[in-house]
Amino acid sequence: MQNAQAKHKVIFDTDPGVDDAMALYFALAHPDIDLVGITTTFGNVTVEQATINAIYLTRIAGRQIPVARGVPVPFAKAPGEPPAFIHGADGLGNLHSRVNVEGAPEERSAAEFIVDMARKHPGEITLVAVGPLGNLGLALKLEPKLPTLLKQVVLMAGTVDEPGNVSPVAEANVWNDPDAADLVFTAGWDLTMVGLDVTHRVVLMSSFFKRLAEQHKHIAMETLSHAVNFYSDFYSSIRPNMGHGCFGHDVLAFVWLVAPELFETKSGRVRVAMDGIGNGQTMMDKIGIPYPQTGWEKEKPETRVCMKVDAPACEKLIDQILSSDWLLPALTK
Repeated sequence: MQNAQAKHKVIFDTDPGVDDAMALYFALAHPDIDLVGITTTFGNVTVEQATINAIYLTRIAGRQIPVARGVPVPFAKAPGEPPAFIHGADGLGNLHSRVNVEGAPEERSAAEFIVDMARKHPGEITLVAVGPLGNLGLALKLEPKLPTLLKQVVLMAGTVDEPGNVSPVAEANVWNDPDAADLVFTAGWDLTMVGLDVTHRVVLMSSFFKRLAEQHKHIAMETLSHAVNFYSDFYSSIRPNMGHGCFGHDVLAFVWLVAPELFETKSGRVRVAMDGIGNGQTMMDKIGIPYPQTGWEKEKPETRVCMKVDAPACEKLIDQILSSDWLLPALTK
């Protein structure tokens, strides 16, 4: 067991969301991750529902972690409707009922929480963001020195070679708020992008989560199994060759954090298309030549982009962590 100093001190920026719930429980279960706060955003659900879900998921897992509510809409793009057909109207596969849990969000906004924690723990905080990037963009506006205060930023966002999931070229988190995303990609922190190039290689079957629920006999795993079953219904309807399963997406951001050796990466400048039919596309400068097009100057910071992944090893690690004895009695009223 590593000591507390060796742990990754993490703020989790999220819009739960089924795969967000997977990622949250992986982070809570992993012995080398110290989850010091959760910030919520719109995306898979409204920011209000995301906040409710973050509090609910942590409390039923027996944890009390600060939750700060974030931005409700994109920076500039007209807001859309959450994809209830993918995650359910409640973000967790339309749960039949919920137990009563205690907890309320922070009085501070998500951006204020991020800035306050970064100032309090300079060089120690890793921010793992798996939703639209408005909270991080707003935090940058509040504290321009934020890239020097955070240890690193890990995004589940974007795609380089793999087709998009909301258009032929765009991934959903970036597409939801492309202006915030471009601000984040050009801010100059230690930045890793875990996008569809790798998340589309890791398929987790609903039967795996059913087994976890039967093993733990705990409301948290029962809730996750129900949500994954709904999520897998969607994926099997559009990709019947997958079987009844779903892409790991958000949990891969945490797998990168604790096991980067399972990935192959390439570094380059990444920019985001903010309008037109390519809206939300993450474009990567792969060869670094002096382009006449502005926006690709050598002064622009580079992003570490995950391009390949050892999928079986990822699945084995996720199983190992979620199968461990990590759950506590639910914090209910």
